[in-house]
Amino acid sequence: MRKHHPKNERIKRQYLAYLEEAKRMSEKTTDQVAAAIALFEASSGYKDFALFRIEQARKFKRDMTDYVNPETGKPLAKATMRSRLNHVKAFFQWLSREPGYRSKLRYSDADYFNLSANDTRIATAKREQPVPSAEQIRRVLTFMRAETDIEKRDRALIAFTFLTGIRDDALASLAIKHVDLERRQVFQDARDVRTKNRKTITTWFFPIGADVEEAVREWVKYLRYEKLFGPDDPLFPSTHVTTGQDGLFGARRLLRSNWSNAGPIRRIFKQAFESADLPYFNPHSFRKTLAQIGERVCRTPEEFKAWSQNLGHENVLTTFTSYGEVTSQRQAEILGSLSHRLDGLKASGEGAPDNATIQFVLEHLRNKI
Repeated sequence: MRKHHPKNERIKRQYLAYLEEAKRMSEKTTDQVAAAIALFEASSGYKDFALFRIEQARKFKRDMTDYVNPETGKPLAKATMRSRLNHVKAFFQWLSREPGYRSKLRYSDADYFNLSANDTRIATAKREQPVPSAEQIRRVLTFMRAETDIEKRDRALIAFTFLTGIRDDALASLAIKHVDLERRQVFQDARDVRTKNRKTITTWFFPIGADVEEAVREWVKYLRYEKLFGPDDPLFPSTHVTTGQDGLFGARRLLRSNWSNAGPIRRIFKQAFESADLPYFNPHSFRKTLAQIGERVCRTPEEFKAWSQNLGHENVLTTFTSYGEVTSQRQAEILGSLSHRLDGLKASGEGAPDNATIQFVLEHLRNKI
């Protein structure tokens, strides 16, 4: 049975090069695009893209309802289906403008890759994501041992994530030189650090507690003075995995090299939370924890803007809308306290007090419209 079509392979290479060079997409994104197109090809029997028919799009959508997530064993989520369909849709829209395909494909043909309106609403619905509390994170740090080099690194990794809110891929590529303990600062230099969209970001330690900060300071000093690591050595070294006397693979020692991706970091988080008898929270969830802390402690628009910038957000509304969700429980607490405050205002005959933060957000909204 055919597993590829030579003509399709050539045009796919052109399209992926277009995405990387012209649209400036990352390799990670183009890999996802390539995978989605490959699934469509398998569904269509690897027919020439120029012979596309609307029924192929319909069949692809039907086939996806039978696909199973290999990690969970469950059917694909609507959001995943929508993402894959959008990748293939964009490909055919581009293809309809290319020589050799313009006379055979219509731009509107790609619309048949849309999910139904109901499925789209399900795919795009915003759902409450679990966010760890500061107390839960501290519990994890308390339960973590710090005797071996690897244990010291793992504990410092979680403390550093809480202290800075840095994304996991950036964490995996940080060097010691990027951390300035005296200034309480991390310089995420995009030339060396894998930041989101390759932005250079200056982050100061969040004021979340001297205990968390001390855990980070101890680790950096341990690397410098005990392990004799230099400025260009990794802040969180990767692990050398070999077979032991028992014949089993295991982590033996630290290497002077960075992790190539954030996978090992997520595994460290998962194990740490499980050991503390808590549900797993991934590294990115710590950013939401910090955003919620900022909403409570910041008293002026300027303070919250600084807090937002420290998370790497250029626009303060990103922090409000994407990271600062109020949990259902907290929502109930706030509304309950506001009802008491409103009763007090009615009794005193006063109007509602001015709120500088609300005015600040409204001003930002006006500028975007």
